[in-house]
Amino acid sequence: MRLRSELLAARVPRYTSYPTAPHFNAGVDGTTFGTWLGDLPAGQPLSLYFHIPFCDSLCWFCGCHTRVVNSYGPVAAYVDDLMREFDLVANAMGARHSVGHIHFGGGSPTILRPDDIARITHRVHERFDVVPGAAFAVEIDPRGLQGPTVAAFAKAGVTRASIGVQDVNPMVQRAVNRWQPWSVTREAVERLRDAGIVALNIDLMYGLPHQSVDDVRRTVDAAVTLKPQRLAVFGYAHVPEMKRHQGLINGASLPCAEERLRQYDVANEALVGAGYVPIGLDHFALAGDPLAVAQRAGRLRRNFQGYTTDHADSLIGLGVSAISSLPQGYAQNTTDAPGFRARIAAGALATARGRALSDDDRVRRAIIERLMCDLSVDVGKIAVAHGLPVNAFAAEVEALAPLAADGCVVVEGQRVAVPEGMRAAVRLVCAVFDAYLAPHPARHAVAV
Repeated sequence: MRLRSELLAARVPRYTSYPTAPHFNAGVDGTTFGTWLGDLPAGQPLSLYFHIPFCDSLCWFCGCHTRVVNSYGPVAAYVDDLMREFDLVANAMGARHSVGHIHFGGGSPTILRPDDIARITHRVHERFDVVPGAAFAVEIDPRGLQGPTVAAFAKAGVTRASIGVQDVNPMVQRAVNRWQPWSVTREAVERLRDAGIVALNIDLMYGLPHQSVDDVRRTVDAAVTLKPQRLAVFGYAHVPEMKRHQGLINGASLPCAEERLRQYDVANEALVGAGYVPIGLDHFALAGDPLAVAQRAGRLRRNFQGYTTDHADSLIGLGVSAISSLPQGYAQNTTDAPGFRARIAAGALATARGRALSDDDRVRRAIIERLMCDLSVDVGKIAVAHGLPVNAFAAEVEALAPLAADGCVVVEGQRVAVPEGMRAAVRLVCAVFDAYLAPHPARHAVAV
């Protein structure tokens, strides 16, 4: 049984949070965020995310907050602002905390000069207790990656690198303005491993312009030769209404919904055949990798960086557009770079919007996260754990009937499970438990 065309084309969130970012509002501001930070128990472990919103060139498929710079001046000035923001956040906490996970994302963190990499990480150690063996990941653009940059990240303590590849077909690369010969990717991997950064992720995409099923298969086969511990295979989300530069991609060159599903399937088949374990919706890992181990133990988590082993209750996002997740709710910095600089210069936190969590949000978030991570959930058990009747979500479970009839989900009492062969439908199942979701084609990616 396969997903029907209308289900393939349905637009639903990726559920890296719940409620999702379109439902954030201005009711959460810098004052709110500062109070939340101050209320964190002293010593509570947390995670840090640094957003570096700069690139040397713009990939037309990009959905991130970033901009192209032709000199280092704007980057250097931004690092100054980032350090001021970091101190504001640390001061708002009052107490000292431990850090178990650090992530540099973007944009392209590899645009940073070695002295700024050292400067940021030194400040982290000054203000927080970085635990021994902390996970430290950085997103890598192989194009132009230099030895000194790799050495600086290695010296800073980076343990894992995520390498953007997308597709190896030159025609597809030109169609998305990302020219990346395979030799460049291979050399980047060699540099990282030579520097001692041996835990590697490779990021691929399907649904790109002019991309075929054969292209996806060739790309997966090439990626596997590099022996990464993890791979992510993301579906391209074409939302030019929200990301204007995506309008540079000819919509007529994009694969149809059925073709996207075939691409998803062939990537899944090829990676499983190569010995990788499917993780959630779109990740794959070797059986001994911590991500696969966490999935088998039912301890896999999902946050704004995707699937993770991070169990900290608080993720602090720093930089333009960065989102923090705390027990009280979500807080997102302004996406306006001049506004970010002005707020930080005035000694104010850069929070522009967010969402305070209700009790209903928390229980629905728990249900959706387990579905996204495990493809199954005991809805009644989670309801009871949150002080609700076992049948509190009877209406939602009943509303799964059409998806069950299509084979997308199996419902047995209060247990909901997505069959292995219908892994691609998990976001559709999650959406039934989303109390905020309303049709809005410009905001969300298609289901597959």
